[in-house]
Amino acid sequence: MSHATLEPGLVIAGHGRHVLVETPDGRHLICHPRGKKNQTVVGDRVLWQATQDEGTIEKVLERRNLFYRQDEIRTKSFAANLDQVLVLIAAEPEFSESQLARALIAAEAERIRPIIALNKSDLQEPFSRAWARMAAYRDMGYTVVPLALKPKAPDVSATELADLMPLLQGKTTLILGPSGSGKSTFINRLLPGAQVLTQEISSALNSGKHTTTSTSLYWVDAAKTTAVIDSPGFQEFGLHHIEAMQLAQLMPDIKSHSGECKFYNCSHLHEPGCSVQKALLPDQPSPISANRYKIYGDLFAELSQTRY
Repeated sequence: MSHATLEPGLVIAGHGRHVLVETPDGRHLICHPRGKKNQTVVGDRVLWQATQDEGTIEKVLERRNLFYRQDEIRTKSFAANLDQVLVLIAAEPEFSESQLARALIAAEAERIRPIIALNKSDLQEPFSRAWARMAAYRDMGYTVVPLALKPKAPDVSATELADLMPLLQGKTTLILGPSGSGKSTFINRLLPGAQVLTQEISSALNSGKHTTTSTSLYWVDAAKTTAVIDSPGFQEFGLHHIEAMQLAQLMPDIKSHSGECKFYNCSHLHEPGCSVQKALLPDQPSPISANRYKIYGDLFAELSQTRY
């Protein structure tokens, strides 16, 4: 096939075997992958060929990265070619630190910058507790931003997102968060027309639902330099694509103490002369929190199980 017939495009939405591709001149068209398996994800740069009023994806161009999760049964890809991942959590209901750690580890594994946004700063007591829990993450070097997103207060959007907007500018950011974290409110505040776009995408891809059942890319600015990618909420985040012995290098607090262990293949769980275990003592400089160490141990056990 002659490459002269292929046109470039950007995958901006996906549902099942259909994807929506945006052309350089701003047109949107439905494309189908060639063959049985759909290997394209939102954020992919592709080459496609016209077939009547739709298109066929002939090639996925090389990715900078791919953010995904994997459990025992299947792999769920979120998006490709990201600059950063914004993990949105809420002070109430109380967020799962294990879930947060898993998302951060997945980002570290792909060398994607993570940002943490803690929502509901208007709830004084729960937010104070949650913000204190974030101290360990700030100490690790993560950017943690407070938010107070109110679903029925669109008039305060400028102040609500003031701390966050400079971090998003000129970047492609995946918005990630468990159900109930305020993700839909965030997207609608950032992009007042997002609901209309979502309905258009749902209609085009025939998904029949206007909730976030699929992943979608939205341009924040007219120049198309800033993009956010909305993804479905999740309750589980599998890391089966990561080796247990790789885990310590993907958790900054564990990694910073792992260089002086007696054994080169230390698991940091039971070996003598382990500098990570020593760092659990409160009198150590930058001690590792007991909760983070428990998350590490639980994940190590999970990832060490025999894979079939």
